Amino acid sequence: MKSSSLARMEAVGRRSRSDLLKHLCLIALLGVSLFPFYMMIQVSLKNNTMFLENPWSFAAPGSWQWDNYVYAIKLVLPYIINSLVVSIGATIACLTISISGAYFFARYQMPFSRILWSAFLVLMLMPTVANIVPLFSVLQSLHLLNTLWALVLLGASSGLVLTIYVLRNFIEEIPKDLFEAAEMDGASHLHQIIHVVIPMSKSIIGTLAILTFLHAWNDFLMPLIVLRDPHLFTLGVGLIYLDGEYVKDWGRIMASFLVASLPLIVIFLFSMKLFIRGLGAGAVKG
Repeated sequence: MKSSSLARMEAVGRRSRSDLLKHLCLIALLGVSLFPFYMMIQVSLKNNTMFLENPWSFAAPGSWQWDNYVYAIKLVLPYIINSLVVSIGATIACLTISISGAYFFARYQMPFSRILWSAFLVLMLMPTVANIVPLFSVLQSLHLLNTLWALVLLGASSGLVLTIYVLRNFIEEIPKDLFEAAEMDGASHLHQIIHVVIPMSKSIIGTLAILTFLHAWNDFLMPLIVLRDPHLFTLGVGLIYLDGEYVKDWGRIMASFLVASLPLIVIFLFSMKLFIRGLGAGAVKG
């Protein structure tokens, strides 16, 4: 009895030490991940003199420089609006075209359809950098340079191949009886997409919408090439002009970065469950 109880106590002790080690590792990883965010917050409340004197910890609350945030909001708000216009427009256009294209590839077979699908998938292998010169020429001929419409089109087209590829697999898993029943009721292809495809695939559509939105939001290269007027800049391009040529106002820079990160934080908090649900649906579908 004593030996068995002693063995159980030793097992509990080993398990507790293992759990403690896991928690310490998680805390360390969390600290490393959040340290840049902590530095951004505490630096944003200082001026350059306060930052140079004490770069690692918060200043006294009475000396916090709230003017940095007033400057950051005035500067960053137009960039946020431009980024929202581009990201939302690109997401809506990409999903509208992708759902229609995936429905076609999943539901209908035509001569050489497999060859066409394989050629379509080859587009996934093409790097974006290789298309910069042709894209610039096309946008110039369409008189879309220095417009947000160009970024909407580029953001939508850049995610089409992956989105169609994922949605096609989901639509193929939808029971064909649902489509046949809809056809018997006189539903057109558009009605089948709206009333069958979208409700049955809404989890993965939500996940793809988040990914498309984030890709358009974080894009830096194409806005840098396409845009010229400062009032049209998106966040990625606008924030690089915060660096002064001779003097860097670190408090204003970090306050601007913090304000710029707030929309993504809000989107992440409200869409995390939808994103996880879509990933889980993809895992179940195989």
